[in-house]
Amino acid sequence: MDALLLRLRDEVSRLKSGLAGREAANAARVRSAQWMAVFSSAMIPPLLQTAEYARLALSIGQDVDQDDAAKAAAVRVESQAVVFEPGRKFAFVLTEGAVRTWPGSPSLMPAQLDRLAQVSTLPHVRLGVVPWNVEAPAFPLHGFTIYDGSVSVVESLTGDLTLTEVGEIDTHMDVFEAFAAAAVYDDALRDLLGQTGTDYRALASK
Repeated sequence: MDALLLRLRDEVSRLKSGLAGREAANAARVRSAQWMAVFSSAMIPPLLQTAEYARLALSIGQDVDQDDAAKAAAVRVESQAVVFEPGRKFAFVLTEGAVRTWPGSPSLMPAQLDRLAQVSTLPHVRLGVVPWNVEAPAFPLHGFTIYDGSVSVVESLTGDLTLTEVGEIDTHMDVFEAFAAAAVYDDALRDLLGQTGTDYRALASK
């Protein structure tokens, strides 16, 4: 019941303040956390998106006000400064499907992949991708973000589901760790991103 009430509260807030307000609330939540574990099965996580990717992620396929989407994208990109702040810790795990699902044009993806490669070199960031050619430890039905081990937020098409029950957090953490164990990191990650970027450039040239 608590999770349902939190979801309803978040949805009401989103409807009142629009996309930009929702992004501002998300940015405040990110800034309040000392460490985050992010699992994404379908898209690049918001903290790692380029400006163009963010704009499309917030507007493509949805009936939204484009000015609101542009403002929300600006808020999202500005909030990414926390990734480069010392004293924080971030762990990101993506499926290969997340880096091979592209909005707009494939031409924007090489820059997006370069950003992932850049972030992967930061000492307080752990970034991995689960390749398509390894067995998945679970069906990646949705992504989620765990904040300081006490809250997990699932982003849906219509709003955020905020989970605080210990059992739910433990399940999400177990799933995160299982996918993290199947992921590639460091040079192997950057090799995967490089090959994916080559594929995108070939698509863009057609």
